Amino acid sequence: MNVGIIGLGLIGGSLGRSIVAKTQHKVFAFDIDAQSLKTGKLLKAYHEVLTDENAKELDILFIALYPKTAILVAKEYASKLKDGALVVDLCGNKRTIVKALKEISNEHTNLEYISSHPMAGREFSGIKHSTATLYEKASMILVPVKADIRTVAKLKEFCLSIGFGQVVITTADEHDKIISYTSQLAHVVSSSYIKSPTAQNYLGFSAGSFRDMTRVARLSPEMWTELMIDNKDNLVKEIYCLIDSLKEYAVALSKGDENELYKLLEDGTNKKLSAEKMKNKKIN
Repeated sequence: MNVGIIGLGLIGGSLGRSIVAKTQHKVFAFDIDAQSLKTGKLLKAYHEVLTDENAKELDILFIALYPKTAILVAKEYASKLKDGALVVDLCGNKRTIVKALKEISNEHTNLEYISSHPMAGREFSGIKHSTATLYEKASMILVPVKADIRTVAKLKEFCLSIGFGQVVITTADEHDKIISYTSQLAHVVSSSYIKSPTAQNYLGFSAGSFRDMTRVARLSPEMWTELMIDNKDNLVKEIYCLIDSLKEYAVALSKGDENELYKLLEDGTNKKLSAEKMKNKKIN
């Protein structure tokens, strides 16, 4: 199978390296940055550079770009691909990109479209930080836009073949609602947490908790601004929900109310255990 990848950053680069290392598929790739292409070649993220000529040979085209740019690229390449080719974006939000892909599919009915979101990443960006193991045991989320059920099954099989641990099929609305909590809120919290003046004097006073809380504070402001603004309705709800919870802790501490603080902490522990049980139940 011939696989195309546009965008050789952390996500696209890791995808290419995974495919090259774990399958016999041929990978064609393109990035607007010449250095990324050169680095990608050295890291074995692809076999050949993607051109307008060999784009006609692709069976799948993955677009690993920010949503706004991904939409433009999907429109551009729709007329360059062969009949039956599958277009798959890897964007962090789904409602906007899915709406755009539906509009493109109405014009280019000879193609199939599935929106995806690999639930894996690092606090670093760029092809040089990509790995062939980034997606090992990770979850891949698929939102079918216009695709035969057999095509969805094939993409699921493909994802599992390059290391993904599970594939979740959902809707754009459900994806954006949940991702605002599991991913975007976590980045907001981490970015806010590190802004305490105390953080500049942490050396020698920190362990795993500080590392875990601050890891994703190191991010790409350009990408996360676009994602968060695009999903602002869901994210704002989650932020205010968190603020309400924090206020409860602040009130209990201000009053020196040990019983109330104990209840709040115990409730948090119980909810964490409950969430873990639900996770294990779904996996099994």
